[in-house]
Formats: sequence, C-alpha cells, structure tokens
Amino acid sequence: MTSTSPIRSWAKALSIFLFFPDWVNHIELQWEEPRQERFLNSLAAFSRLILFNPRGMGPSDPIPITDSPTVELWMDDARAVLDTVGSERPALFGAGAGGVATMLFAATYPERVRALAVVNSTARGTRAPDYPFGIPPEMLEWQRQLLAEQWGTTSHAEAMLPVLAPEDASDERLRAWLPRYARAAFSPGMAAAAQRLLFGIDIRDALPAIQAPTLVIHRAGIPFPLPVEHGRYLAEHIAGAVYKELPGVGYAFWAGDAQAILDEVEEFLTGSRSVAPPDRVLATVLFTDIVGSTATAAELGDRRWKELIREHEGIIRRELSRYRGREIHTTGDGVLATFDGPARAIRCAVAIRDAVRETSLEIRAGLHTGEIELQGADVAGIAVHIGARVSALAGPSEILVSRTVVDLVAGSGLEFEDRGSHVLKGVPGEWQIFSLVA
Repeated sequence: MTSTSPIRSWAKALSIFLFFPDWVNHIELQWEEPRQERFLNSLAAFSRLILFNPRGMGPSDPIPITDSPTVELWMDDARAVLDTVGSERPALFGAGAGGVATMLFAATYPERVRALAVVNSTARGTRAPDYPFGIPPEMLEWQRQLLAEQWGTTSHAEAMLPVLAPEDASDERLRAWLPRYARAAFSPGMAAAAQRLLFGIDIRDALPAIQAPTLVIHRAGIPFPLPVEHGRYLAEHIAGAVYKELPGVGYAFWAGDAQAILDEVEEFLTGSRSVAPPDRVLATVLFTDIVGSTATAAELGDRRWKELIREHEGIIRRELSRYRGREIHTTGDGVLATFDGPARAIRCAVAIRDAVRETSLEIRAGLHTGEIELQGADVAGIAVHIGARVSALAGPSEILVSRTVVDLVAGSGLEFEDRGSHVLKGVPGEWQIFSLVA
C-alpha cells in the first residue's frame, strides 16, 4: 500500500524522500498518533514524501507465515513503489529496522539513490565476538516469547514504551494507541517472523558498497537493545558518512525531541534548516461585546435573539475581512480579533459599532497593542488580558484603547480623550486609558 503525504507546496518541494518505516508500521494508523503526524508533515514540508507499507505489514498484501518476510522482498517493494510514482533517484530515509532495508537498497542499487539518511539503526542485531553491543541470544529468546504470548496487548505495550518513547510513556492516549497499532501492523505470527529476520540479518559486509552521501543519526541515551555504539559503527564503516549523535533516550524516531532529527535531515538534504514559525508577534487585539445582551435576549425571545446574533456575526466577519483582521473566536455576543496594524483595528471597531447600531444593538470595544503568543488558531499572553480588561471598562458604543495604541497611531488623524489611569484586574501597574472621539 502506497501513499504520498501532504506537502505545503509542490513547487517548493526540494527533494523526493522515500521513507522506509520501522518494522512495526501501519500507513494509515500512524496518522492517528500526533507525534508521528507532526514528524511526517514536517518531513514533507521540505520534500515530496513517499510512504509505503512493505509486504506483510499493515494493510499491504499479506504473505504466508511459512514464507518469512525478507529484506530482499521489502527492497523489491520499495523499488516497485518508486517505479509506480515515477521517482528515479530519490533520497532514502530509514528509521530503526527500516534503516537496515534502506542501507541494503543503497548498496544494491546505487544508481537509484541520491542520498541516504538512517536514524537509530544498526548493521547487526545480535551479539558476536566482533560485535559486542548486539543482543545476547538469551535476551533474543525472551523477546520472542514475549511476542508470541503478548503481541498487541496492553502489557506488551507497557513493556515496550520505556524503550520506544520513555519521555512520552505517561501519555494515556499513546498508551491506548500503541497496542491497537501493533495489532494492525502485524499478526503475532508475522511479528515473530519479522523479528527473526531483523535480528538475524547482518549487513556489515554491505556497508562499504554504499556510495550515496549518507547521514547517520543516533540518540546518545538509547538503552539496550540499541545503544549508541550501533550508530557509531555504521558511521565508521560507510565511506564519508556524516554522523550526528543527538541527546535523547527514545528509540522511536517520533519520540522526544523529534525536531532535532528533522533539523539534521533537512540540513543534510537541502543545505539549510527551516526557520521555525514565530510563536510570538506584535499585534493589536480587539475585543467587542454586545451591551446588555442578557436583558435584550430575554426581551426579544430566543428566535429573534438568534437572528440578531447571526446578523451581528455577519457584520463582524464582513468588517474584519475589509480591515484585514483575523477572527480568533466569537463569544456568542462578542469577538476577539487580531490585526497587524492598530489604526486598521480602530477603524474596524468603528465600522462594526456603526453597522451594529442599525440592528438596534449596541456594542462596546477595547483595544491594546502588544506581544501575543500564537497557540495554533488561538492567541494568549498579557496583551490579550489587557485588551479584555480595557474592553470591560467601555460604555455603550464606546471604543477604549490603551496608551500604547494612542502612541502607535500618532499622525493617523484619530483623536482620543484621556479617561485616566486604571488598575486592570490581573495586570501589574496602572494603565492609562483613552476613548476614541467620535
């Protein structure tokens, strides 16, 4: 099963990435876990990201348990996916066991790979005299027994979370999602077969054949069974590999500080890192509310009141659009909006007040300019609190502003009257308030 994740702009896609997932993966259910969703969408922000499930995994075609999956089959699936979507020479990105498949693919088909990135991966699963940091045989047998008896159960997820995502292990949503995800990704028998494959394979002899520019990322604090020595070994045995050892203890690529991994991959692939979108900006906040709304609603009755509210909201949205305001949310009888200029915000407040008067309603409004915090579609911060408190001081049809707003609109032709200094609830100090002159 194949999917192409959403990207912000096709024209801005800088590369094509085939993402080879870890051995437990479901191409659809992965989007239900917010950490995975954020990681994949962030990866797709600087690439055309191709996702797929190899045979026997997730919703892809099943294979008989007697025919154990092989890395060769998974490489064939990757090649078929690339041919289908018309990608001749993409970059490959493999996580965990997916890194094993991508490294073998890069060594086998060097003409098909432009660049290679692997995170928290390994060249060999089990311990050997010349590979002392692999899993000892007795521990591998214990893991096999755990898979056979508890695969996809809550107790199995509880046992895995301290390795997969210890920083996020207390997240109840993650704890509920993980067992369901595991059951959807593999049957118990197929999980055991995949584990035999992954822990039995040894690709050390293939590493010198990798020709593509390679980035190896490993989290420094991952405990057994994948300590940092695995990543160091890969970097030492792939010619010219760039090695990045990052803080963190989670084996799962999406766990903990996943952004650090994304930053390294983006810089390796494109030569630069994206600037994170700002979470604090200077803005003018506008609060409005209907004067005497409770009494008016009781007087008019529910039906007429609902009609007036719809008309009121239509006026607000029309004027916000006209004056480039951004509606944050409505309060039933008012609105919180932000503007990138205080003069436009004041004129919008005037337009709303005058238009609403024609519906027999009156509003009050308050404005303040300051630094606000962007929280998705919402805003927060002291500037928002000040705007709300200023609005609460206004009388019917009055538009009040803070001293900051008055100073910023000097020369605009707007006139104000001083309403004195006020203590605003929950806001330190005294604040000088002004009323817009009609």
